[in-house]
Amino acid sequence: MSFVSDRHLEGEALAQIQREIDVCNEQFGLSMQLCLDNPQAFDGTLAHYGSFRDVRNHIALVGPKRPALDEDCGTAGGRVVLLAQPLGLNTCWVALTFRRRASAARIAPGERFVCCIAIGYGENDGASHSVKPIEKLARTGSNALDTMPAWFVSGLKAAQLAPTALNQQRFCFELDEDRRAAHARTLPTPSCGHIDLGIARLHFELGANTVSDDWMFS
Repeated sequence: MSFVSDRHLEGEALAQIQREIDVCNEQFGLSMQLCLDNPQAFDGTLAHYGSFRDVRNHIALVGPKRPALDEDCGTAGGRVVLLAQPLGLNTCWVALTFRRRASAARIAPGERFVCCIAIGYGENDGASHSVKPIEKLARTGSNALDTMPAWFVSGLKAAQLAPTALNQQRFCFELDEDRRAAHARTLPTPSCGHIDLGIARLHFELGANTVSDDWMFS
């Protein structure tokens, strides 16, 4: 993805992004950091292989090592990504095609740099990608999807649009027997499965909440 290299992230857009990062760090116990004017992280061969050009800013997703770290980073990072779009900013999740050691992010002992999000003003809004039908993202037993609660279907439709590594969408949502709870789980995947699951859970929650608040994750 190409960014406009001479347009800096500043003003109210910068302030809102930083506030959301601060809130997410507090809520999820993370050390997410906004690294401004740090093009060195994207000036390597891998970044160019990944079609990144003129990336000056990124959000480093960092936190204390723990089993749920990847999923928490996916959810917290997803919140920042969703905020960025109406601010006129463009973003892209990056797991491999950047130089961690060249990032300005500070990694404390016991912490891990999970991945990052390139952020800035893009030359365009990117391209749409293919998605799986919602039937393939759900596990509903013998019940037809059209008999599922409206909140569950709305959640699936929102999760269907969640960005995932290589557009794999290796996650699924199961409706509990009481029909008031959903269980999210990742499917076998070579990489980024739990990051993707965190992003998908966030999208599912936002979609389900537009219909009902009488449900929960199990």
